[in-house]
Amino acid sequence: MTVSSVSNEVEEYMKKTPKSREFASEAHKVMPGGVTANIKSFDPYPIIMEKGKGAYLYDIDGNKYIDYLLSYGALMLGHGHQDIVQAIQAQMEENGTFLFGTPHQLEIEMGKKIQQLYPSMEMVRYTNSGTEATLLAIRMAYAHTGKYKIAKFEGHYHGGYDQVLLSVNPPVHAAGPSNEPIPVVESKGVDPYHEEHTVILPFNNLDATAEILRKRKDEIAAVILEPIQGGFIPAEQSFMDGLRKITKELEILLIFDEVKTGFRLGLGGAQSIFNIQPDITTLGKVVGGGFPVGIIGGKKDILMVSAPTSSSDVFDSSQSKKSSAKDVLFHSGTYNGHPTILAAGLATIKVLEDEIDQVLRNTEKLKTGICSLFAKRGIAVQTVGLGSIFNVVITEKEKIFNYRDFQHSNFALRKKLDFHLLTEGIYTKPLNRYSMATVHGEKEINYTLEAYNKVLTKLV
Repeated sequence: MTVSSVSNEVEEYMKKTPKSREFASEAHKVMPGGVTANIKSFDPYPIIMEKGKGAYLYDIDGNKYIDYLLSYGALMLGHGHQDIVQAIQAQMEENGTFLFGTPHQLEIEMGKKIQQLYPSMEMVRYTNSGTEATLLAIRMAYAHTGKYKIAKFEGHYHGGYDQVLLSVNPPVHAAGPSNEPIPVVESKGVDPYHEEHTVILPFNNLDATAEILRKRKDEIAAVILEPIQGGFIPAEQSFMDGLRKITKELEILLIFDEVKTGFRLGLGGAQSIFNIQPDITTLGKVVGGGFPVGIIGGKKDILMVSAPTSSSDVFDSSQSKKSSAKDVLFHSGTYNGHPTILAAGLATIKVLEDEIDQVLRNTEKLKTGICSLFAKRGIAVQTVGLGSIFNVVITEKEKIFNYRDFQHSNFALRKKLDFHLLTEGIYTKPLNRYSMATVHGEKEINYTLEAYNKVLTKLV
């Protein structure tokens, strides 16, 4: 791609980031597509970052950015927060190791904190990512109910594995009726089996959802959902109340995937906002303090299916002839409950207990400011989201209820806006949501609004 063949905003971007372009070219020789996660890629090439501090990222060309991507919401205290650094150092110095490979005290300390903030999580297990947590949640649902299909909502993402990698971002023309979506596989290599075993539901449409669930109640073990779709499209309270009622009635488990929303809408996540107690909850991102982590929790009788018993270790060769391992849900992982990560997570929660209210106020200030700048130019926009996450949605629609409503957005204008903002030092991956942190203060908000004003003046 030559500079002369691209749009003005991309041309500006490429001129400002020549070293990133060169690095990306080299990266393609080492990694497929030049990245280790598809989500990190965008055209013409992603920015290569060199360091981060507080609210800021610095790329290899020396450009400085206010970071609103924050590793897709994980860094709620920003980059390199001193409390997290000190917690990690203290853990390593006091414990003398990075990893025990045995139970340890921080597992209980974090577990009790989670139980306090999320009362629905009567017991917990640790994993190494939100993806692992949702994968385990589904297995627990299967084991508890004896049923082996799940239902997920169109437009919702729960990880990059076969059971849920359907209808995340499907072409609307291929997705079937709005009240009865059909499964659309989102990746090569997904076994077609899952098109029959993953039921797709219409988000924020209670009547249609209830009808599908009633028809298939004897097949479906659990409904899994993001209570805030994509981290920014909220469920309606009436929808959540109705979903909880119908799943109880039909004895289908309700799984809240709060990997994005945990700690970001409030310390108790989306379930504290909706006043709904799911059967199982998954957490990740924020609770790791910038390190890989996942937590699954829920009702004691559901979680206890994973409790080891004598003769239940799948790796215990001495029990090979009389093993009852198949009678216990197997869950393991060398790094589960990693002490350094739990220390970082506990430090993060401690800071948020003091500062989350200010983060929420600052988020509203930025959202209001952005809307005002669009309104002055007669452009219909919504800053869609709750808590400390939102997305800038350029649309004439009165309200965004679900994935299909979101498709009526002016993505072309939003993409132009995002590339111009990158050259002004405002960072999020083009078309992505914004996540706020404790380090986004008045200075950063004012600068961001000035950048928006400058870019909108150029575009409109």
